[in-house]
Amino acid sequence: MSLLALPVDALGALAWTVWLILLRIGAAFAVLPAFGERMVSVRMRLGLTLALSLLLAPALHDRLGDWPLTLAAFLRALGTETVVGLFLGLLLRLFVLALQTAGSIAAQSTSLSQLMGQTGVEPMPAIGTLLTIAGFALLMATGFHIKVAQFFLLSYELLPPFRFPDAATLADAGRTRVARSFALAFSLAAPFVVLSALYNLTLGVINKAMPQLMVAFVGAPVITFGAIAVLLLSAPVMLTAWLFALDSFLAAPLR
Repeated sequence: MSLLALPVDALGALAWTVWLILLRIGAAFAVLPAFGERMVSVRMRLGLTLALSLLLAPALHDRLGDWPLTLAAFLRALGTETVVGLFLGLLLRLFVLALQTAGSIAAQSTSLSQLMGQTGVEPMPAIGTLLTIAGFALLMATGFHIKVAQFFLLSYELLPPFRFPDAATLADAGRTRVARSFALAFSLAAPFVVLSALYNLTLGVINKAMPQLMVAFVGAPVITFGAIAVLLLSAPVMLTAWLFALDSFLAAPLR
């Protein structure tokens, strides 16, 4: 073997490793929180995917570089890594859906579901839009790109490359994460649900005591102001609890 063939073979093995990582990360980035949003351009998303793949290549080269560069291996990687990456991305996407669901529950409970409901890319109440954008800002401010890199490094230990994950395992993990997502959404929106229950109970008592009073006209400003006040007080706590749940998942996926 000539001296020129050594760097050529090494470069080919490194390119193969980067390609394998790119398949998994690229599929996940299509739905990943913050990075996979529609407001992020496709070119920016592609550049971030390639940059992260190059960053992880040295750490994963020993594990991925030994696979032969054949058409069969390429097709197998195209199927397995894409499925795994998309599954991991969807698990993380459930946390964004938890924030949006919490905002919808809060808006429906406080009669604010139609206020500015069509201004976002995905139509949702104003409370849901506010919580989602604030969640993205909090993610990026706390080093989400580093957490994502560590998450994908860990994913190769939990879901090895070139191997289709067990369907029963995926179904059980998906069912668990969906259930926890709805539980998290309801927990985040609990202050607004309590406020709504107290508001409607109070209106019922007032209406019973003074039937001639139009309680709806009196109560509408009260519930609006109350919802804004509760959002002001509870939003930091809600976002902190949401970030803690997301960090816990990133540290121990599939649990």
